[in-house]
Amino acid sequence: MAARRSGSADSRCPTCRAPVIRQWTTGVAALQVTVDATPQPLTREQQATARGPNSLIWCLHQPQIGPPRIRWTGRWHPPDCPHPHVAQHRCKPAEPTTLF
Repeated sequence: MAARRSGSADSRCPTCRAPVIRQWTTGVAALQVTVDATPQPLTREQQATARGPNSLIWCLHQPQIGPPRIRWTGRWHPPDCPHPHVAQHRCKPAEPTTLF
């Protein structure tokens, strides 16, 4: 059985089992980023709702060859970017399975 590679579309969050994409990004500092692997990209309104002090929006650049690459939508990101945008993954609290 082949192991799942980090960053592939079929990765799962170990806590909530939601589909995620996990990659190391480079730039000023190397960060390991985990974003939601949603089938639909976020609209501008959804991006504004999802963005917060500790939650970032990421550009999911999909080259013709190779896996998708996560890029930060920071100061120099073009406002008319044609690539889909996704939110940083936040685990939703699990429902308790026991009363104790």
